Amino acid sequence: MSDSNFHIETLTVHAGVEHDPSTGAVMTPIYQTSTFAQTDVAEHKGYDYSRSDNPTRTALHNSLAALEGGKHALAYASGMAAIDNMMKLVKPGEQVICGNDVYGGTYRLFTKVLAGYGVEFAFINTTDLEELENAISDKTKLVWLETPTNPMLKLTDIKAVAEVAHRNGAWLGVDNTFASPILQQPLSLGADFVLHSTTKYIGGHSDVVGGAIITNNTEAYEQLKFLQNAIGAVPGPMDCFLTLRGIKTLALRVGAHCRNATQVAQFLADHPKVSEVIFPGLDNHPQYELAQRQMAGPGGMVSFVLHGGEQAARIIANNTELFTLAESLGGVESLIELPAPMTHASVADSPLAIDPGLVRISVGIENAQDLINDLKSALNRI
Repeated sequence: MSDSNFHIETLTVHAGVEHDPSTGAVMTPIYQTSTFAQTDVAEHKGYDYSRSDNPTRTALHNSLAALEGGKHALAYASGMAAIDNMMKLVKPGEQVICGNDVYGGTYRLFTKVLAGYGVEFAFINTTDLEELENAISDKTKLVWLETPTNPMLKLTDIKAVAEVAHRNGAWLGVDNTFASPILQQPLSLGADFVLHSTTKYIGGHSDVVGGAIITNNTEAYEQLKFLQNAIGAVPGPMDCFLTLRGIKTLALRVGAHCRNATQVAQFLADHPKVSEVIFPGLDNHPQYELAQRQMAGPGGMVSFVLHGGEQAARIIANNTELFTLAESLGGVESLIELPAPMTHASVADSPLAIDPGLVRISVGIENAQDLINDLKSALNRI
């Protein structure tokens, strides 16, 4: 099929998936094998060892590339493995500029691991183009964005940052996990690389861990492909199958996430015990206009602060029924967490430290009124 001829809802169902030629199986088979028979010495049918390539993983690569409008995609064992592979393109003495609101695991990898190998990192407010212009230099190899960010849901103008990066000879990479390809396609806005924790919205069912990089840069893809094989942080065929299964309902699920999150965010904004709600779909969000222009929907993530601070946040986190107290996000079920002691504990003693009273919720696809009633009941305990 020609991917360019179809809308993304159709691509989620069909892109990358070919009927099995030997059996006619509609779903991509799980090629649960570590190795492949060769027709002669060093001659094979495209696959020799499953760390290097596997047919189930190939189908996932093709699907992810189509969803992001890219030429190439690579899948990894986790989102962090994908980021680490991406950063292997940066050499000692070169610089990465990163947003100052970023997933705690990303900050930990950058500052506690990669900085020890001579890569320089600068953390700035990427929503401020002037700050980016002042920070970028001839040492800058890569500008790294999350948009929306985790957990403060800040938005950065991808097209504008791409222009600054490219004018200064740098690449732009965008972690698109919170938006998913349904809401935002950074390559079309000028990004060089798109990254996903496919564990989240793409997988969507809290049953598989994975990551991905998508790009149109063939030379960089060849380097990344070499690194993927050399380092070996690849997903198994069952993980790839589960991720492909999740992709088929991605458009439907993301639509439900957005609708529910909008209703939940409005409920919280109107509640007297809530002091602040951060959600790109509310018109008081600092980048609301950008959200309307850059994203096809506000997403399913909501962050908020209560008048009672950390004590009140802990009460609500421990007293919901439908919202499960757990890390991660993007699954069909709703989750609640306090980023400061949980997903972002690794930034606690840094300039990126999170307000301990901040609550982050991943709004699932349950009935919106049931979710609101669950939060209302928990708020009544404060």
